Amino acid sequence: MQDITKNNFDFLRVLLAFIVFLGHLGTLSASKELKILENSPIEIAVFGFFIVSGFLIARSYDRSSNLKSYLKKRINRIVPAYLLVIFLCATLLSLVSTYSFTEYFSNTQVYKYLFWNSLFLNFKAPWLPGVFGNQAVNGALWTLKVEMCYYFCVPLLFLFFGKNNKFRNLSLIIIYFLSLVYLNYFESLDKISMSKQIPGVLCYFIPGMLIYFNFEKFIKYKNVLIVIALITVWIDLIFDIKLFSPAMIAIIILYIAYSFKFLNNFGKYGDFTYGIYIFHFPMIRTFTTLGLFANYNPYMMAVVCALLVIIVGVASWHLYEKRFL
Repeated sequence: MQDITKNNFDFLRVLLAFIVFLGHLGTLSASKELKILENSPIEIAVFGFFIVSGFLIARSYDRSSNLKSYLKKRINRIVPAYLLVIFLCATLLSLVSTYSFTEYFSNTQVYKYLFWNSLFLNFKAPWLPGVFGNQAVNGALWTLKVEMCYYFCVPLLFLFFGKNNKFRNLSLIIIYFLSLVYLNYFESLDKISMSKQIPGVLCYFIPGMLIYFNFEKFIKYKNVLIVIALITVWIDLIFDIKLFSPAMIAIIILYIAYSFKFLNNFGKYGDFTYGIYIFHFPMIRTFTTLGLFANYNPYMMAVVCALLVIIVGVASWHLYEKRFL
């Protein structure tokens, strides 16, 4: 039986983060040459992160000695770097603000931004005065609120539907479909932000959790499951519905994670995915604000931006994030 610790999650997370980066690059660069990158499957990549979290966080909680140990590990992994990017944006982006330093730092919006964003309530104060035309500073951070909500849900899910519950799989499948009802209902009303709150996106976390609970069966039948998953996702896309596709995408993601053994050691140089994810959005917007995509070769600037995002992600891990773990 395959060792659950031998996987490609480090490679997968970097891949998903870069898909998100490319999609945002196409949108935020305001460059017609880079507009094709808008077709990058950002939504699937973001939901892919949720699926991976569903699997890995369930495993983390299952292996933790107690609730305190689990919460400490989760908070230390997410919160320090999250607060760092909030603080750096609030201070360094004053350099690209249309306000003077005095006007900028005396504006209450700066402190509203720091306060609400530090509580993961980004929607309460998404912008900074005179920065990026008063548009959202970091539109990628909404997922962190959802992640944190899931972290606190996991102990409850284990309590009610953990390994000792003989109705565990059935119970989680019911939650999966209830989540889909919520998701599809608010999407039908065109209330996208509501649909992407924790009740709606649980349909992506739950399949990851289910696969963790049934790992041996998943590995045994993964070659059959991947064929079923690909066909089902194709059908769901044709009819533009979300019914089985979240679970099927989970199968595809976990299939990749436990195939292609040559990628198993991808993370030996560090886990810099998180840094790439949380820093890329304001970095792209800074390039756009400075006119780098408009005034220089946009393809070259895209490469420079990508390299800088990677450098910042690597530096964030080695110089800051891993100190808390």
